Amino acid sequence: MNLLIRDILAVLPGGAEVCSVYICDGVIASTSTVPKGFKADKIIFGNGKMLIPGLVNAHTHAAMSIFRSCADDLLFNEWLFGKIQPMEDLLCGDDCYWGIMLAALEMLRTGTTSFIDMYYFTDESARAILESGIRCVFSRGIAGDADVVESKLRTAIDEIDRWSGNGSGVASADGSGSAGTNGSGSVGADGSNYSTGDGSIASGNSSIALGDGSNIANDKGRLTFMLGPHAPYTCDEGFQREVAAEAARRGIPINTHLAESLAEIDTIKERYGCTPIELVDRNGLLTETTVAAHCVHLSDSDIRLLAERGVNVVTNPVSNLKLANGIAPVMKMREAGVKLALGTDSAASNNSLNMFRDLAMLALIHKGANHDALAITAREGFEMATVHGARAMGHDDLGEIRQGAIADLAVIDLDRPNMQPLNDPVAALAYSANGSEVETVMVGGDVLMENGEFLTIDKDRVYHEISAICKRLGM
Repeated sequence: MNLLIRDILAVLPGGAEVCSVYICDGVIASTSTVPKGFKADKIIFGNGKMLIPGLVNAHTHAAMSIFRSCADDLLFNEWLFGKIQPMEDLLCGDDCYWGIMLAALEMLRTGTTSFIDMYYFTDESARAILESGIRCVFSRGIAGDADVVESKLRTAIDEIDRWSGNGSGVASADGSGSAGTNGSGSVGADGSNYSTGDGSIASGNSSIALGDGSNIANDKGRLTFMLGPHAPYTCDEGFQREVAAEAARRGIPINTHLAESLAEIDTIKERYGCTPIELVDRNGLLTETTVAAHCVHLSDSDIRLLAERGVNVVTNPVSNLKLANGIAPVMKMREAGVKLALGTDSAASNNSLNMFRDLAMLALIHKGANHDALAITAREGFEMATVHGARAMGHDDLGEIRQGAIADLAVIDLDRPNMQPLNDPVAALAYSANGSEVETVMVGGDVLMENGEFLTIDKDRVYHEISAICKRLGM
């Protein structure tokens, strides 16, 4: 489909300017001249609007939206081990499906088009991701010691291979199915049927048979995978080494948590006589495709290691503050050349998946903590929330409005008191916007929300199912 976004103020890599954006088959063909032979199938008029790259939530646990506002004002270990994990033990696959659907509603509604996730119930999670149309890199969270690593790795790899459809361990995915607005299980939002019809897994265009007899396909590159060793305090050294070896053998990136709390620092020091960063590095987990969430408590040598290994560090300012884990040394990491992206963490610890809130918090806390008004400018923060997050996902074709980039985009309504006057569009996004201004969102050129209305998710059904889950869990 050819889509034209006409005469809109667009945040381009070189700055904001009014232009027309031409999209062909999900890719930006031009932001200036009309492509040869271009004829628009759909036109979005840009008067009074602003176009931004879709935001990238580079660290979350989407299904945990179920646990929003049920474990607040607790110390970290009490929050995790005393409250959250006992509730997680009661979850089933359908719970995770609906939790991700709720998360997708919130993320799309506030301009997030992509996210990096770690959780369980991969099949149900994948279904929700594909049916909603949002883009995701998913990792099954795995933990334990060397005695269980083989079985846990096998489960994770089998799931990756099944959803990839090509045995490579890296998935190409998209589709639609049983929880979309059509409810049919196999017909996409655009009316197309993505299934192969026989439930087989075809290379590059796999179709997964669901329990209800329908099929869901992975054919647009929207679902890819990482391996997810949870954290150094839940995975022993043998476990870490086996995961690192398998990831290297198959070329699969790593997604993990590192140096989040002081308790973690003390635990790793007592067990291994080193820092969490040093531990996972000697076990082979730090590479240029590794995504490391948090990294709050770091020594200078830790920071040098992260920079030397090319690790993608994802800072989560709101979650880290709410759980009293501290403030990550973002300025020191930036000065050392560490690659930095932005995430919300889960709605259980942040209470929100709204990247605009974390974007503002990112800039403000580092200005205050460093007594430096130039620390993390609006533009730097915005890039961490877009193009740098896309790089952490493994994409060099996302997070920017430019020729050749995938059309993951959000349209902002500027007819809001908090967005006027619009003297500096990027500063307005970082310091004035709150996410409610997002009007229309597309992923790969497919419009998923238009004028505030969801086109691929039945919002009322999601709310109903989430309410029933919370009642069953006694929340």
